[in-house]
Amino acid sequence: MNSQTFEGAWPELNWPDWHGTGDTLHRWTQVVGKVRMACTPMMNHWWQVALYVTSRGLTTSPIPYGGLSFDVTFDFIDHALVIDTSQGAREVFHLKPMSVAEFHARFFDHLRRLGIDVDIWTMPCEIPDAVPFEEDDTHAAYDGARARQFWSVLLQVHNVFNAFRCQFVGKTSPVHFFWGSFDLAVTRFSGRPAPPHPGVAPHVANWVMREAYSHEVSSCGFWPGNSGYGRAAFYSYAYPQPPGFESVQLRTPGAIYDPELKEFLLPYDAVRRAANPDKVLMGFLQETYAAAADAAGWDRAALERAS
Repeated sequence: MNSQTFEGAWPELNWPDWHGTGDTLHRWTQVVGKVRMACTPMMNHWWQVALYVTSRGLTTSPIPYGGLSFDVTFDFIDHALVIDTSQGAREVFHLKPMSVAEFHARFFDHLRRLGIDVDIWTMPCEIPDAVPFEEDDTHAAYDGARARQFWSVLLQVHNVFNAFRCQFVGKTSPVHFFWGSFDLAVTRFSGRPAPPHPGVAPHVANWVMREAYSHEVSSCGFWPGNSGYGRAAFYSYAYPQPPGFESVQLRTPGAIYDPELKEFLLPYDAVRRAANPDKVLMGFLQETYAAAADAAGWDRAALERAS
């Protein structure tokens, strides 16, 4: 597939057209992500479990294992899963239509060939009505063109999110991909602790969510179409949500507040069809952050980089 396959830097991403591949990838990334979680020391807000966007796909970054390290990459250009070790060894298998059960078995077989022996909990997280990876013969779709299209969108979003992140001098997360919720996110912190989080996601203990939201945040991200919304969209929320946050009138065309999700949403199509998609997305990120920070009384002068 050449670089001219998709028209423009922000290609179409219609969830109904590729949800089979998306649902399968969601579970494949969880298999890989749980290996990273099993081997990597705990970090605040579970940042040690996330994946990262690269110029070829999604990667774990180096994972410690004994005195060595290894990383795992979903390569959406050559459509391969690549495992590299710090000793120069490599294992590769092609991404193609295969069940989650087959992917799980093949991945762990390749890890064992490299001398890597890891145990994981095989129940998918944050997915209702899920079955263990080794029993999932239902989700088996993989359309390489759709997978690459998804990654190409992540790459564009990552670039804008990273520029947004750089405008903040307070504590902020990396721009990272969470395999539990299958979304790309970046989070800013006020520095103040937050009340215990009440929510519980499917197959996720409450104490996990409490660690994730232990401190006051303004968070934004990108869903490719999952999470019940049904289409690709950007989101922005505050925890805890300050009074009046939901009533703020945004200037970004197409942006709304969803009272059920308690988040501001901006459809992906409203961004990609704009004359300047980067500018529209950056405007949404900035004004929803400002709405959260102002309503909650953040010390913005101390937290933001002077322009």
